[in-house]
Amino acid sequence: MKNFIKITLTFIFLVVFGLEIQAQYGYGYGSGYGYGYGRQRNAIPQVEHTPKEPEPKTAEQIVDGEMPNITEALDLNEFESAVLSSILKKYVQKRIEMQILELTPEQMREGMEKITKAQDEELKAGLPLDKYEAFVEMQKKGIQKTRKEKKREKKRKDKKNKT
Repeated sequence: MKNFIKITLTFIFLVVFGLEIQAQYGYGYGSGYGYGYGRQRNAIPQVEHTPKEPEPKTAEQIVDGEMPNITEALDLNEFESAVLSSILKKYVQKRIEMQILELTPEQMREGMEKITKAQDEELKAGLPLDKYEAFVEMQKKGIQKTRKEKKREKKRKDKKNKT
């Protein structure tokens, strides 16, 4: 009976001691047994490169993005909107090309003035005078202010018509 108790106690001691070692050290860095001990892997993929910077917009994308606001602010019809859009695309493209050249500030200023002057002449020829003047005014004030003023004018007209 004493032998049985000794063997049982030894067996229990080895099992407990073995579990203690396994709990502390596991099977190292992945023993192949699949017990999940050792070095764990993260389920989230690691990004090794920085995300790309967004590509600069083209002249067409810039103008197409702004045209709905301009059309609304100036009350342009489809023809006037098409004329304005084509002229703006042309001259925005020229401005982008000027920036790519990285000229001196003086050359850049002179080039931009020439582009602006040519754009104004083409807009005068392509748009009715009142729409051209409204466009120039909008450029000075900004689109948002022009739209707010148009809404105020409409409200005033509506009030006058009601009375």
